Amino acid sequence: MPQHPAPPPRLLVADQVAGVVHVLELPGGRETGRVEGRHLAEHAGFLALPGDRTAFVDDLAGELVVLDPYGPGAGRPLVEAAVPVAVPAEHLAADPAGRLLAVTTGLGRNWEPWSDLLTAVDLKAAGGPRSVRVRTRTGEPGVTVLGGDGPDDALVVLRHREPGSLTAYRHAGLMTAAPACPPAEPAAELPLADDDGHGDAHDPLTGRLFAATGSGVRRARLDGGGLLVAEEPLSWAGDGRGYYLRLDPARRTLWSCVRGGPAEPARWPEWTNDAWWHDLDSGRTGRLPLGPGLVFRLALAARHTAFARVHPDGDELVLLRTGTGDPHVTARLPLPAMDGAPRPGGTPWDGVQRRAIAASPGSPLVAVTRGGHGEIHLVDADAAAGGSAPVTTLKVPTPLNDGGHLALVCPGDGAHGDPVGR
Repeated sequence: MPQHPAPPPRLLVADQVAGVVHVLELPGGRETGRVEGRHLAEHAGFLALPGDRTAFVDDLAGELVVLDPYGPGAGRPLVEAAVPVAVPAEHLAADPAGRLLAVTTGLGRNWEPWSDLLTAVDLKAAGGPRSVRVRTRTGEPGVTVLGGDGPDDALVVLRHREPGSLTAYRHAGLMTAAPACPPAEPAAELPLADDDGHGDAHDPLTGRLFAATGSGVRRARLDGGGLLVAEEPLSWAGDGRGYYLRLDPARRTLWSCVRGGPAEPARWPEWTNDAWWHDLDSGRTGRLPLGPGLVFRLALAARHTAFARVHPDGDELVLLRTGTGDPHVTARLPLPAMDGAPRPGGTPWDGVQRRAIAASPGSPLVAVTRGGHGEIHLVDADAAAGGSAPVTTLKVPTPLNDGGHLALVCPGDGAHGDPVGR
């Protein structure tokens, strides 16, 4: 039988302020789908699911939305499912099979933690997708969903602050909770030495989970009896700390950006930033300087890890070659300035424009937004490493205020091997 070429990558472009998600075909940028009236919960982000699907939380409607970016071209709807969840959504994660999900709640537009609601979701429940809401502990918890031998064995693990802990709940037990948001009983709890956790990752191959804290990356695993067991933490390998963790499932590497410098947010141009990596199989750990300013989330392409750096002296896209020995910087590409960009003396996240970044393990393409301009800059990381990387600018009809949010999907890319929303 003739082999049909794989469809080209899709870029999901969420304007959470305007309330729309665009689906663009890459590299040309042709719109293949659009979802109106959906306000993505930016902090929870997009979650890759098996079958080239993507999930996010609509923070206005209070729904988990599952998208099938290739559906419209194959006779399927773009929106595969919509399930009620508690909001404002803080973090979103799935089990390795992509069936069982969990959504935690955070501050939203409030100054103090106020919500203790956790939502458990079963996308393949009898009769269709189903969700249940329970009470846990007020805060801004991170979340991972550890898979077992079947749906009855999965654990939802919350990473709490003040006091720091990893608290596990049986997903099956959550799904049988009564109406009216009753308190949930933990199945296991593991105290953390730090009360400043921020950033979570889960390695489905080993079942380990990871939590970024000020003193290092805390590690835990399940023992045979379903209890959480602490392991030796990973060091940040120098000054500063990471506020974000991401698993590269293709190269089995943990990534973060370690921030140092003055603690005051108004002095953000003086912050130092190092790309931090840890090889899960060899145990090797390293750091690479990225430059001063604001660096936060990162993106994983086929052969590169990409960081967007914001600074008053000029923004740039920094590309690190991976998979061939220790990571190393191969290109630094200038990015056009943003009107309304962060300024010295003010915080880099309140009332200013930002940048979102995305890539796929199945493609060399990297996309980064220009907040407030309705633009996405697209670059081929492989070509950039060779010194010839024209930057293509794609336009959407909404401004992408606050930077918008992106997800890049490539058929069969295995991105769901990182089962935490980004």
